[in-house]
Amino acid sequence: MVREPRLPSLGILLTILGLFVVIMFGFIVLLELPIQLALLTVWFMIMAFGLYLGNGYTKMEKGLLKGIYEGMGAILILIAVGALIGSWIAGGIVPTMIYYGLSIISPSIFLMAAMIICAITSIATGTSFGSAGTAGLAMMGIGESFGLPMYLVAGAVISGCYVGDKMSPLSDTTVMTATLSKVDLFRHIKSMAFVSVPAFIIAAIAYWIAGAVMYDGGGDLAIAETTMAGLQDSFEISWLMLVPAVVVIAMLAFKLPSVPVILFGALLGSLWAALFQGYGFIESIQTLYSGSEHTTGIAFIDSLLDRGGITFMLEVILLIILALGVGGLLQTIGAFKVIGDLFAKWATNTGNLTLTTMLASFFGVFFGGAAYVSLLTGTKITEENYDRKNVSKTLLSRNVEAGGTVTTPMVPWSDGGVFMATTLGVATLAYIPFFWYGFLVIIITLIYGYFGLFILEKDEYEKSQDIEKDSEEVTLY
Repeated sequence: MVREPRLPSLGILLTILGLFVVIMFGFIVLLELPIQLALLTVWFMIMAFGLYLGNGYTKMEKGLLKGIYEGMGAILILIAVGALIGSWIAGGIVPTMIYYGLSIISPSIFLMAAMIICAITSIATGTSFGSAGTAGLAMMGIGESFGLPMYLVAGAVISGCYVGDKMSPLSDTTVMTATLSKVDLFRHIKSMAFVSVPAFIIAAIAYWIAGAVMYDGGGDLAIAETTMAGLQDSFEISWLMLVPAVVVIAMLAFKLPSVPVILFGALLGSLWAALFQGYGFIESIQTLYSGSEHTTGIAFIDSLLDRGGITFMLEVILLIILALGVGGLLQTIGAFKVIGDLFAKWATNTGNLTLTTMLASFFGVFFGGAAYVSLLTGTKITEENYDRKNVSKTLLSRNVEAGGTVTTPMVPWSDGGVFMATTLGVATLAYIPFFWYGFLVIIITLIYGYFGLFILEKDEYEKSQDIEKDSEEVTLY
C-alpha cells in the first residue's frame, strides 16, 4: 500500500527555511562561492526533506520543472533585453540618450529626473527590465558624469522602473496579478494607484532633496563635458539615433507582445550600428549575441557601455532557473500549504490580511527567486481569507504587488535583484537602502490595511463570482 506524503510540520518548515538562509550566507559570504552553487545545494536539501516526508523523486522533479516553467516568461524577456542592450549600445541609442541627458538635465534635479524618466519609460513599455537596460543605463552614465554616488543613482533608476512594472496595463506582472486575483485589470490598477501615486510623489521629492544636497557645484560639470566629448568622438550622436527607442515604445503602447517587440527593437539597434556607427553587417548582428566593446577614453563610460548581448544574461538566466526550481520544490512538498493554513488563522482583519498577503508574496520572492513566483504564492496562499472576510479581491491584488513585485529587486538572488545589479553595475545590497519608492509602497500599503483606507467595494463581477461559488457549494452539499 502506497502511503500519502505528509505535509511538513511547522518545525520542519522552519528548519528548511533556516537551512536555506544558512546555505546562502555560507556560500556567498563565507566561502565566496557563486550564488548558483548555493541554490543548487538548496535543491538537494529540500529534496532530502521531501523524501523524508514521503514524496517520490519523480513527483519532486515534476514540481521543480513546473516551477521553472512558470518563470519562463521572465527568462524570455531577459534574453530579449540582453540582445536589446547590446545592439542599442552599438547602434548609438544608449550613448545618445546619455549625451542629450547630460546637455539638458541639471545636476541638482538629476535624481528626481532619473526616477521620472524611468517611470515614464516603464509605464509606456510595461517592463522594468527593458527600462533599466535602456533609459536606466543612460541615467547611470549621466549620474556618474555629475559625480553622484552610483548606489543613489541606481536607487532612483530602479524606483522609476518599478513604478511602471507595478502600474502599467502593459506590464506582465500587473496583468498576471489581476488574473490570479480574479479582478478587472483597471480596477486593480485603480486600487494600486492609491498607494503608488503618493509613494511616487514622496520618493520624487526625496530624490530632489538628496540631489540638491549632494551636488556641490560646477566641478562635476567638467566631468559631464568630458563625457559628452568622449561620446561624440566614439559615436554618431543625433536625434535620429533615438528612432528605435520611439518605435519600440510606440509598439508596446499599442499593447503588442513584449518579447517580439523588444527583439524587433534589438534588430533595429543592429541596423543602426551598421548604418550609422561604422559596423559591418555581420559584426552588427553579432552584437545581439555578444554585445560590443568601446573605448571612449573615459573609464566609467567604457565599463558602462561594454555590456549587453544574450551572453551577458546567461549567468542571470541560470540563477533564475535555479531559484525558480527552489520555489517549485517548496510547493511540491507542501510548504506553501502549511504557510497558508497558518496565515488563515491569523488573518482576522484587513490589517492582518494585508500583512499576511505581503509576507506570502515576499516568501515567493525570497525562496522562489522571481516576481512570478511571488504572485502565485501571494494569491494562492491567502485568497480564501479574503472570501472569508467578504473583502474585495482588489485589496488582495494590491497587497500581492506590494509584497511581491516591488520587493523583487531587494533580494540579491531574485530575477529583479540580479538583473538590476548586473545591468546597472551596482550591488543589490548597495542600492537597497536608496530604493525609496519600494519602501514607501510597503509602508503605505500596511498603513492602509490597518486603518481600512481606500478599500474598493466589490463590483458586479466579483459579486457574481460569489453567487456562483455559493451555488457550487450548495450543489456539492
